[in-house]
Amino acid sequence: MKVLLTINDAPYGSEKAYNALRTAMTIQKEHVDVEILIFLMADSVTCALPSQSTPNNDYNIERMLRAVIKKGGQVKACGGCSEARGVAGLTLLEGVEISTMSQLALWTVEADKVLTF
Repeated sequence: MKVLLTINDAPYGSEKAYNALRTAMTIQKEHVDVEILIFLMADSVTCALPSQSTPNNDYNIERMLRAVIKKGGQVKACGGCSEARGVAGLTLLEGVEISTMSQLALWTVEADKVLTF
């Protein structure tokens, strides 16, 4: 089974990215045969930036994304969204690729379930 999670909000300020990644991590832990696909869109492309520092041991989106990738999850960031936010030319977390709407369309039709955050 393939589960696609699309994330639209910035990594901090709302808990949508956090909840999406919690969901992905729980699926990976409890259902090891499920393939996790994550597509970052709009402000969520900034989730893929390294060196995030969160105060008081709050959740850290960078660490969560790294954990998903380490367990075989695939993460792609929208190229147009990345360009619009000045992220396209920056170094992203290892395992995150700049991608296209065509890739999102392909993942969407191949996925058994699509969750949007």
